[in-house]
Amino acid sequence: MAQTENDGPVIQVDIVSDVMCPWCIIGFRQLEQALAATGTGAYVRWHPFELNPDMPAEGQNLREHITEKYGASAEQSAANRKQMTALGESLGIDFQFKDDSRIVNTFAAHQLLDWAQEDGKQHPLKMALFEAHFTEGRDVSDADVLVDVAASVGLDADAARQVLESGSHAEETRARQQFWTSRGISGVPAMVFQGKYLLTGAQGAETYAQMLEKVVAEARSPAEA
Repeated sequence: MAQTENDGPVIQVDIVSDVMCPWCIIGFRQLEQALAATGTGAYVRWHPFELNPDMPAEGQNLREHITEKYGASAEQSAANRKQMTALGESLGIDFQFKDDSRIVNTFAAHQLLDWAQEDGKQHPLKMALFEAHFTEGRDVSDADVLVDVAASVGLDADAARQVLESGSHAEETRARQQFWTSRGISGVPAMVFQGKYLLTGAQGAETYAQMLEKVVAEARSPAEA
């Protein structure tokens, strides 16, 4: 887990997420704002979810994918990306959507994230993968890219490659995915606060702040919870 740097009470936030999901990084940045506003600390644990588990190795053009999956027109897709880019900018996220942006398979990335948890570097790796995909336009299904991103946050490159080549964390990653989907998680981001309360989608800093205040109040007065 990664612990945010606040002096107040500390709660646990489990985030079910996919690297391909722009709303996941948006939701997390909004959560960060809420944590800062309420003076709350959090242990953040990321959990795997694949928006497109059947995505082939070569991936798919982003615009084509959005049109096929959601039925959005080219104009609607462009407008949505423009709105998302502006929202991202307000949260310190540099979305770089381009005509050749692609959606790729993320199972390998999730395996690497599962492994990075053992070394206490899951959170920085998750942030680095978001940036690699959304800002730098890198193919985060490619083993060389994944190893390079892992090394950039202080993980051992050779060990990272071994994880990917051996599939040592594949079974555990599948099990973690199934754990959350079996509990009704069908969309991301899905944030579980203190193991009790679920918020799905990027809910905004104000909503997250209200949830944090509720959980902290209950922690301080357990008999009244």
